[in-house]
Amino acid sequence: MAIFSIKNNILQSISENKFDLEHDIQKITEQNLETIFGLKFISGSLNQEFSVRAQEQDFYIDTLAFDEATNAFVIIEYKKDKSFSVVDQGFAYLSAMLNHKADFILELNERLGKSVARADIDWEQSRVIFISPEFTNYQKNAINFKDLPIFLYKVKMYENNILEYDPIRPYRTTESIGNLSKDKTIQDVSKEVKVYSEDDLLNKVQKAKDFYESLKEAILQIDDSLIFHPTKTYIGIQISGNWRTIMAINFRLNQLILDYTRSEPKDFDDPEKKLVYRINSFKNLGQHVSTLTVDSDVDVKYGVFLFKQTYKRFKEQFEK
Repeated sequence: MAIFSIKNNILQSISENKFDLEHDIQKITEQNLETIFGLKFISGSLNQEFSVRAQEQDFYIDTLAFDEATNAFVIIEYKKDKSFSVVDQGFAYLSAMLNHKADFILELNERLGKSVARADIDWEQSRVIFISPEFTNYQKNAINFKDLPIFLYKVKMYENNILEYDPIRPYRTTESIGNLSKDKTIQDVSKEVKVYSEDDLLNKVQKAKDFYESLKEAILQIDDSLIFHPTKTYIGIQISGNWRTIMAINFRLNQLILDYTRSEPKDFDDPEKKLVYRINSFKNLGQHVSTLTVDSDVDVKYGVFLFKQTYKRFKEQFEK
């Protein structure tokens, strides 16, 4: 789709510029990793690329990052050519990591000055991100699995220093790659790495499922482009193209626990005084969190009322 700028109510086309080198994509991404993906940079072109030797092959990691929200490693690879298999390469990198966990932990601790132990890492939520100016239809179709820990981002650079990272969404995600593929590497990795879905959380609850479906329907009426992103323990609501979670939905058997991020109860119009501040949330989560417990359909409506406020505040703060 063409991109335009507006000048005196006249649309002017913005031209796309080409990246000269793969390294150019890597450098600008690493320098802004937290802004783009919310990830902590560990190693890459800005210091020294990390590598491990697995199956008599050296695996050089373009960018090694860490997701503090999930306590999981993220491997980022950059491509300018189109002749590669995202599935084969992605699982090869994940396999190398799972077979050399100590090396990855050592790299994390030395680079960031941490003292993380193996048990502190959530290996289940490891993932690989491929970033490229272009993907083939074959590569786009290759990610059509519900449990694939591989994500594609198309990067474009335009004149006037405009840069775009556009996620490639799977066309459909009904099949499991672990069930369809007989490849040993894919089978082994799939036993340890998991991509979570709404059903993984909803199948464990009863009344809370009804509350969630009503809540989701009402929130999508506010903005139907909002993304409901499942994780191991909660479903986060995000604005498309922004990694920050506006609200996290946690599940109990007959309750929803709604965490409104980057906020304190004083930030809301809360006439019924139902919001509670998460004790030590800033210390533990790096941000203030206000919580609402949903026990009834009335609470669902009140939760949406509060969400509208935090959604507006979020847009004003992060989409200027």
